[in-house]
Amino acid sequence: MSNPLYDQLFGVHAGKTTPFLQLEDGQVITHSQFLTTAAQLAHVLVQAGLQPGDRLAVQVHKSAHALALYAACVQAGIVFLPLNTAYTTDELTYFIENSGAGCVVCDAASKASLTPVATGLGARLETLNADGTGSLTDLATAMPSDFPTVSRAPDDLAAFLYTSGTTGRSKGAMLTQANLLSNALTLRDYWRFTAQDVLLHALPIFHTHGLFVATNISLAAGSSMIFLPKFDLDQVIRLLPQATTMMGVPTFYTRLLDDPRFTRELVAHMRLFVSGSAPLLADTHVQFETRTGHRILERYGMTETNMNTSNPYDGERRAGTVGFPLPGVELKITDPANGETLPPGDVGQIEVRGPNVFKGYWQMPEKTAAELREDGFFITGDLGRVDEDGYVHIVGRNKDLIISGGYNIYPKEIELVLDEQPGVLESAVIGVPHADFGETVLGLIVPEPGAQPDIDQISEAARASLARFKHPRKLIVVDELPRNTMGKVQKNLLRESYAGLFAPAEN
Repeated sequence: MSNPLYDQLFGVHAGKTTPFLQLEDGQVITHSQFLTTAAQLAHVLVQAGLQPGDRLAVQVHKSAHALALYAACVQAGIVFLPLNTAYTTDELTYFIENSGAGCVVCDAASKASLTPVATGLGARLETLNADGTGSLTDLATAMPSDFPTVSRAPDDLAAFLYTSGTTGRSKGAMLTQANLLSNALTLRDYWRFTAQDVLLHALPIFHTHGLFVATNISLAAGSSMIFLPKFDLDQVIRLLPQATTMMGVPTFYTRLLDDPRFTRELVAHMRLFVSGSAPLLADTHVQFETRTGHRILERYGMTETNMNTSNPYDGERRAGTVGFPLPGVELKITDPANGETLPPGDVGQIEVRGPNVFKGYWQMPEKTAAELREDGFFITGDLGRVDEDGYVHIVGRNKDLIISGGYNIYPKEIELVLDEQPGVLESAVIGVPHADFGETVLGLIVPEPGAQPDIDQISEAARASLARFKHPRKLIVVDELPRNTMGKVQKNLLRESYAGLFAPAEN
């Protein structure tokens, strides 16, 4: 037995003195140096009492050492659990307790608040700071520079990722070695990554996008990364000439487009821009291509599956779609009521099956059974359709579906109309309680900078384009929409904020 994930992503680079990470200060870390750090950290984890299959909970700032800690877990057979740096102590308590983590690694600034939590749950606590200092690295410096890689089977767990938990407690998605490796190899080939690529990496690494997509693809291809702690506009513009590829969330691209320094000449050498984690507005697609000559490649994935679909590398990258199912991934649109497959063009729930699909939810057999069918298809919770050319369109989340007076209303359809109106930067459509209809449609509009959208004109446009039952009962102009770390609009927060907007007696 071997360790497929380590062997094919990390071990294959043993002894290589080629650059792997370029840090913001210009420091370059080679593949060999990175693996040495990972091996030393693996020794620390094992000496801390962690065994293959045990969980390591990690809430630290992005750094080369934080990434090496992921590699150390893979090499030692430990399940890596990265946690959002924005989580509070109360939230972390749940994740540590639920996962049964044997050790917690945090920033030194969090040590005081997390020590009683870790002690109470019987977990060891170590620190790792953004600059690479901390008790973990203090211990690692005395460790051997190589580590005997632990054998793991393809179906063994490699990582946990907790879902966002907008409707109840977060669920721990169990990701296997095969889940992560298969997706990395597929995307490497589909997006044509090679050892000559340099990826500008400004994403967080507690999330699928930055860790299991961006990082794993770079490792699988033997390419290098410009590894930034976060998206900083000045740094990104300064470093883009050194990169060949970039992965980002839509906010990255809109911020670049707002800066006059972002020109066609600046990115003339670039090979590929990829966007995900939140929908990219069609207008952003158009602006980006007009400005740079590049058409952003949009794809679709989620915590439980990594990537499912992608617009093609060659061929039309169609705005408003997430392309086609990736090689080895099956996708179907089904009726939420009975699970029957729907005809092409019909809107229904998206289900996917493939080697990328997770093993289930940690200690939640009922949730697993409800969302992961016996035949291997995972019910994503997203609503979508497949058009006549085979492109997949995401309509919205199942929980965002509005049912008003017995009619199903898909917010995305209304948002597309609102987004097209003069002075509108973006919109969000939600359902709010209504005494007569159960729910009614509310539209939130973010204006373009300096613009004052004409609400009456926008309402008239909606009435002209949409069936009456889809008309927003009210349109409200807001400064911005609430978003999570990865740029997704948090409609659950909007629903909470506007839940009492319409008095129960309104007709």
